[in-house]
Amino acid sequence: MTKPISAFAELGLAAPLLKALATEGYETPTPIQAQAIPSILEGKDLLGIAQTGTGKTAAFALPILHRLQANPRPRPLKGCRVLVLSPTRELATQIADSFRTYGRHMGVQVAVVFGGVGHRPQIQALARGLDVLVATPGRLIDHLDSRAANISGTEIFVLDEADQMLDLGFVRPIRKIVTHLVTRRQNLFFSATMPEEIGKLAGELLKDPVKVAVTPVAKTADRVEQRVIHLPGAAKRQVLTELLSNEDFSRTLVFTRTKRGADKVAEHLEKAKISAAAIHGNKSQSQRERALDWFKKGQVRVLVATDIAARGIDVSDVSHVINFELPEVPEAYVHRIGRTARAGAEGQAVSLCDPEERPLLRAIEKLIRQPIPAETRGDIVVTADDIADRDARKARPRQQGRGGQQQGRPPRQSQNGQGGGRSNAQREAAHRQGGRPEGHRPERSQASAPAQAPRPPQGLGAGRTSSREGGRRGRRFA
Repeated sequence: MTKPISAFAELGLAAPLLKALATEGYETPTPIQAQAIPSILEGKDLLGIAQTGTGKTAAFALPILHRLQANPRPRPLKGCRVLVLSPTRELATQIADSFRTYGRHMGVQVAVVFGGVGHRPQIQALARGLDVLVATPGRLIDHLDSRAANISGTEIFVLDEADQMLDLGFVRPIRKIVTHLVTRRQNLFFSATMPEEIGKLAGELLKDPVKVAVTPVAKTADRVEQRVIHLPGAAKRQVLTELLSNEDFSRTLVFTRTKRGADKVAEHLEKAKISAAAIHGNKSQSQRERALDWFKKGQVRVLVATDIAARGIDVSDVSHVINFELPEVPEAYVHRIGRTARAGAEGQAVSLCDPEERPLLRAIEKLIRQPIPAETRGDIVVTADDIADRDARKARPRQQGRGGQQQGRPPRQSQNGQGGGRSNAQREAAHRQGGRPEGHRPERSQASAPAQAPRPPQGLGAGRTSSREGGRRGRRFA
């Protein structure tokens, strides 16, 4: 029987890495770190199943940095020794920051490439050569097509949050990026879930991989106290305000299904004198960074987010998660509530469920294999504004799930009798022309109008989504 690993020093990591870990106060590896790091150090391909909050980033960043130091080579011009693909800007930034933190005593060159900002600084960083490049697929393809990037010298390829890549329609762009890589490389593949298409992609990319599975997605965080409130849909805003009037809700994430919904909720909270900010794909990069920074510093109590934008939000002291609207993909519920009770802390998750959402609640309870304690609020006085807000939400198209198909409805039929709208050939043709993958509404990458001046924290909340800031419009989006 293998002796459990109780300290990072037992993993054989380089001294500069151990020094950085000590500075951060990290002593004991998490389960996925203890299982994944030895295999990555040996140069093996790895398939890791782990949800957010398990220490996954360090599980690949630490052994990669060790390998870079143990095998010193010149940085490839216009390229990188390590390529990490991430689905969102926030997560890409977080991963890059982790590499810089752990590699602070090693002199590593790290850069991030994503849409929403200008091309020129990214091109300049690539031209000098990098140790680690963290990128979203769309913007990286822009640089590959313009020959500003050359990733043929990449030694280690990491695909992070693969299931989210599928949800965003990034599978085809990933396959295109892989054609630019050399065959002889180490591949690391991480996903919170393993749907069929992700399993197929893993089979294409990985060679005889070591499989590590930690904290399956069906298991919610042990330290999260969950409850659901059954109520009329028109009363959600009123109950949300009541909940947040409690000072125990000191740092709260509120989840909505849509971008417009996030703006409306944040606007409502600001009118109720509750400091709030909204973060979603239609916000400019500077707006998103500013909102997240204010939330981390406590300058706003509430951050209202969509599921896509929430990937990469790593705030250790979130006290509560509120599901203003239940997600249509049950696994997203586990990701949402995992934003609280991080780093050993405790947290609470509250879900507001109207009658139309009860099938979604049943699907969640089936996934997590436990009923969620419930209470009913039938004594609520519903105002005219509440009813108007409910009707507006009901009038919006339902969010599309994986593959672009609306959840709970039969697939569309095309003229040839096949479901799903456009054919694969049509989708591929659209992508070659700079279009978006089917079922994908990613963030725009560049400005279409002059930027607005920053608003103070107390007024950040909803507002209307401002125009993109700076630069010309890119051909693809990330």
